Amino acid sequence: MKKLRVLILTHESLVPPDSLEGHSQQEIDEWQTEYDVMSCLRQAGHEVQVLGLYDNLGDLRTRITEWQPDVTFNLLQEFQGIVTYDQHIVAFLELMRQPYTGCNPRGMMLSRDKVLTKQLMAWHRIPTPQFALFRRGRPYRLSAKLRYPLFVKSATEDASLGISQASIVEDRVRLRERIDFIHESTKTDALVEEYIEGRELYVGLCGNDRLRTFPVWEMNFGTLPKLMSGIATRRVKWNLKYQQKHGIETGRATGLSEGTEEKLSRLSKRIYRALHMTGYARMDFRMRADGSIFLLEANCNPNLSNGEDFAAAAAAAGISYGSLLERLVRLGLDYQAKWRSTEDPD
Repeated sequence: MKKLRVLILTHESLVPPDSLEGHSQQEIDEWQTEYDVMSCLRQAGHEVQVLGLYDNLGDLRTRITEWQPDVTFNLLQEFQGIVTYDQHIVAFLELMRQPYTGCNPRGMMLSRDKVLTKQLMAWHRIPTPQFALFRRGRPYRLSAKLRYPLFVKSATEDASLGISQASIVEDRVRLRERIDFIHESTKTDALVEEYIEGRELYVGLCGNDRLRTFPVWEMNFGTLPKLMSGIATRRVKWNLKYQQKHGIETGRATGLSEGTEEKLSRLSKRIYRALHMTGYARMDFRMRADGSIFLLEANCNPNLSNGEDFAAAAAAAGISYGSLLERLVRLGLDYQAKWRSTEDPD
């Protein structure tokens, strides 16, 4: 790949330093992804700048206009503190006729809305847990049709925000308490779905039209007490000390029955296309002991840190971290956004 001008876009609090020297591990953990992407692209010879945003699109417009990057590497996961606003940033990049990495605005909107995702999956006959939506700020009644245990989470937030062991409820009293907790703590609607007991499996993939899936990854919940259900809570996903204490780790799924990995690969591609996704994504599944598979979420913006699940799965497929980032950049440059159809062919 020729040497490019790459603008890395992230939250203003996550702009990394040029060096790790003098920084604690706790500090590094906050902007590890941004640092990994920045340093790897620079090592590959690209000219890289990092722009941190919170609520000022003028800064982005100015940087694109004045520096004229070849591509924007999009790591921004919210705008004005609102997760679902990230799709508007990508739409703004398209209005600026600026190529970017990752998912397009339509795919972001569909996959970010977990209820809409489930409705689309039902249309395509792709299994997901049965669910009910409880809107914030509106009175609600609990249906007798709900079958316990149930799992309660935010309808739009990601990164396991609002998820803990208390997210699994066994009766109406706990269910109402948890719905109210999600409403108040995340300021979002509450999604209540059937709890699927089983293995938690992840499938990373990338592409626009031609898709490539990576080996199936699995969350190993280690020595968590049996009374604590194996769910990816915020502590399980992001608290390193907690992970080390209980031996929680992710790695290539083993012991899958014949044909299961291929089935998950085909299913992930179907979901990706049904949600009009581009660039890259990760599908999160639960598989019961009988082999039945359910989509939990379609993640349009998985963690890209070197050595984390997505990059590790790519490495297991023979794609180095540097090659993975180059591939994502190429996919961004090749994506046929609507504005490209109006470009002068010369």
